[in-house]
Amino acid sequence: MKEVIKINARSPQPKYRQIIDSVCNAIEHGKLIKGDKIPSINQICTEYSLSRDTVMMAFSELKSKGILISQPGKGYYISTTETDREEKVFVLFDELNAFKEDLYNSLVNTMKGKASVELFFHHFNYKVFKNLILESIGHFTSYIIMPATFDNTSHLISKLPADKVFIIDRLKSDLINYPVVYQDFEMDFYDALNEGKPLLKKYRKLVFVNPGGKEPIERIKGFERFCKECHFEYEVVKSINGMRPGLYEAWFLISDRDLVQLVKMAKDYKYKLGKKFGIVSFNDTMLKEVVAGGITTISTDFTEMGKTLGNMLLHRKNGNVRNPSKLIVRKSL
Repeated sequence: MKEVIKINARSPQPKYRQIIDSVCNAIEHGKLIKGDKIPSINQICTEYSLSRDTVMMAFSELKSKGILISQPGKGYYISTTETDREEKVFVLFDELNAFKEDLYNSLVNTMKGKASVELFFHHFNYKVFKNLILESIGHFTSYIIMPATFDNTSHLISKLPADKVFIIDRLKSDLINYPVVYQDFEMDFYDALNEGKPLLKKYRKLVFVNPGGKEPIERIKGFERFCKECHFEYEVVKSINGMRPGLYEAWFLISDRDLVQLVKMAKDYKYKLGKKFGIVSFNDTMLKEVVAGGITTISTDFTEMGKTLGNMLLHRKNGNVRNPSKLIVRKSL
């Protein structure tokens, strides 16, 4: 059997990746053909002083691409000589909503014809998050993870191939060495408020309704910083229940349920939106273009986020990329 595995101990490339490239190169140069048996996991471990996990990671990816097939008790065989297989991407989101759907569709369209995507949700349940990641190992060629509210997840995510993991939506201190496309929640809010300052001047008080829980605390920091610097009276509350909004107040809402309720309240009190009462919602959707004549929003560009992420994956780009956010002014402000 010709030697097909080549490992360079001095190469910065991960050793599991060198195994994958060795097999693919051997196929492309005719050294391996369909049906050939390749060296066993134990043989490779012994000859190159590698851990079993390293070799298993390489074999699992080759299997996920359809290049290898295992026969119990016999070993691993070449199942195809087509090494240019499409990416098989594992995507783990927190939950599905209108703007996450925009993100997902943009990601899929960017990789169309070059990757197949399987989408999963953890619904802010750490046990589900953990199990989905562990069960995905070896079954995909790339992994897109949205940790959401979970901190200190590097011990779990490190079980995945390091050069195949992409983090999305939040910049976590323990995950900054992975490619990340993120929202800067504090600066996005702060910058939007500064942009809308000429419109906000007619309001005597700004109220931010932040339910807490799964919502990023950084938004409160951006809101309070702006209000203090620009001398606005302000208040941060968790819910609008039991509250009566007053004239010349501008309210900032994360929850779409709160948005609908506040629009109804404004109508009941005969407050004219954008004149003596203001509403700003987070995360733009098509519906907010028409509700109550148009709702002003502060929103990251989820379509751009999906496009950026897809290109990073396809071209194996690294780095931490802040996704663009903007204030979209409509009648409600």
